Amino acid sequence: MSAKRPLIGIPADRRMLGAQAYHVAGEKYLSAALDAAGAIPVIIPAIGRELRLDGLLESLHGLLFTGSPSNVEPHHYRGEPSSAGTLHDPQRDQTTLPLIPRAVAAGVPVLGICRGFQEMNVAFGGTLWQKLQEQPGFLDHREASDQSLETQYAPVHEITLAPGGVLQRLAGGATSVRVNSLHSQGVRDLGQGLSVEARASDGVIEAFRVTAAKQFALAVQWHPEWRVMDNEFSKALFADFGAACRERI
Repeated sequence: MSAKRPLIGIPADRRMLGAQAYHVAGEKYLSAALDAAGAIPVIIPAIGRELRLDGLLESLHGLLFTGSPSNVEPHHYRGEPSSAGTLHDPQRDQTTLPLIPRAVAAGVPVLGICRGFQEMNVAFGGTLWQKLQEQPGFLDHREASDQSLETQYAPVHEITLAPGGVLQRLAGGATSVRVNSLHSQGVRDLGQGLSVEARASDGVIEAFRVTAAKQFALAVQWHPEWRVMDNEFSKALFADFGAACRERI
């Protein structure tokens, strides 16, 4: 096995900071890629069609699609218009949605988290609930925004792991694990070629994999990057992703 660190691309959010636009990625994701996956994180600007995708994929050993305050624009999955005030990031959508299926087809390992989970579902033809808490039968999966970050990111509910799945293997054969929950959107219709890896008690899909992927291609709705080195299950997830990336060196 190569001693070199793989390069993991992390598509940026495009955000207005003051009067100017910046391309940014959360430090917690960079740290998780560095410390738990054993990789070098590389931020990919959200410049959409200006990216040369094939050349980009040849240069990277993996891709991490992160969470974000913004939501995927609903026209990408034939959804109803968003409520007033919903934050969108069309430049990120234009970057990630074409990139995800190309990466999987090319055998580039992929991990999606929260918004990245939703992007992966949409990229494979799936749809989203925009407000789970308003749908009959679903729990409120949102964090308490008036609480500390430690409280917001604390584990709050169990998820049931699919028997024989990737996550059950990483959990040492356990049938369930406890995770945090900081989302209002969720999978409505699962995308083509995706297999459920975990569900919450209300039936909401919490993780899936790309069934026929040549390499690691998994997405989770919770935030394993938070305090990743303090959580054995999260560490195992990132380590498995990092190992798959290392195989491409």
